[in-house]
Amino acid sequence: MRVWGSVGIGVLLVLLGGLWSLQGVGIVGGSVMSGDRLWLFIGVVVVLAGLGLLLSAARARHRGSAG
Repeated sequence: MRVWGSVGIGVLLVLLGGLWSLQGVGIVGGSVMSGDRLWLFIGVVVVLAGLGLLLSAARARHRGSAG
C-alpha cells in the first residue's frame, strides 16, 4: 500500500509541476504565475521530485515482488 501512495503522490507532483512550468513560460494563462519564469524553475524541480518518487516506488515494488 505504501508503494501505491508514493505512486499517487509522484503522479500528482509531475502533473502539478508540469502545470506550473507551462504557466511559467506563459503557455497556460489566467494566473498570477503566468509568464513568471520563477514558476518555470519551481515546476521543473517539482516534476523532478515527482519522477524521483515514482522511480523509488518502482524500485520498491520490484524488490517486493522479487523476494
